Amino acid sequence: MPPPKKGQNEPPRPIIVKKITIVTAGHHGGAWKVAYADFVTAMMAFFLLLWLLGATTEKQRKGIADYFTPTLVKMKEVSAGSNGLLGGSSIVDADNYPNRAGQTGNRAMTIPRDATGGPKEGGERIKQVKSMQDKLNAKLASNAKLQRLAKQVRMIDTAEGIRIDLVDNADFSMFQLGTTVLTPDANQLLHAIGELLTGELGGVSIRGHTDAVPWNGGAGANNWSLSAGRAEATRQALMTDGIGENRFRRIEGVADREPLVQNNPMDPRNRRISILLMR
Repeated sequence: MPPPKKGQNEPPRPIIVKKITIVTAGHHGGAWKVAYADFVTAMMAFFLLLWLLGATTEKQRKGIADYFTPTLVKMKEVSAGSNGLLGGSSIVDADNYPNRAGQTGNRAMTIPRDATGGPKEGGERIKQVKSMQDKLNAKLASNAKLQRLAKQVRMIDTAEGIRIDLVDNADFSMFQLGTTVLTPDANQLLHAIGELLTGELGGVSIRGHTDAVPWNGGAGANNWSLSAGRAEATRQALMTDGIGENRFRRIEGVADREPLVQNNPMDPRNRRISILLMR
């Protein structure tokens, strides 16, 4: 009997399957790109918001805020920018929508009864300025001499607070010529203003201004030192009228660098004292 052929009785060899995976994406895939794009978008929106806050007026910001509150259009036709992009009101203005009894509502939120919130935007400021103007007018009207000086007083609402300007002119001066000594009329005027500020809350800042006429008081003195000295003299006068020393926040002189009459630095109206009741 012939021997079996080679390999006839051998077991079958195992089949080996080799899998090759081809990676088409970059390292770690592309998920990080989506996260990075979301981050860049958020940062762009953030810096756009900062730019809008710095480049727009308060009225424009009110309109923009209402423009992006579309649900309010259905509730109140005259708001939410209905008269144009910048024609709406602020979202923190008081509304007339139904709220729970005893609560204060506005377009964006309802403040619980036990919560403490800030004053309504703009409304309290306007009331305070009008109240102070009425009080000061009443004090000035009670004295014939002070009533004559009422035209020297200007009250202005600013971002920092309520500013009272006491302005010189050709017929009136707060200080004796070239000195930090208050005139008798100025003393009476400051007495009335001191009584007014005593009844108001907030810190007090005083700024002295001069015109551009050169002044040399000796020993290196100039309009800078003169304006600062007059601001300090005003502070001392107000302290005698009952304003505590701890209420004063800033006493400064700016010489002729902030003229009231821009086109005429020599105008006597540029000489003034600005008293700021800070918020």
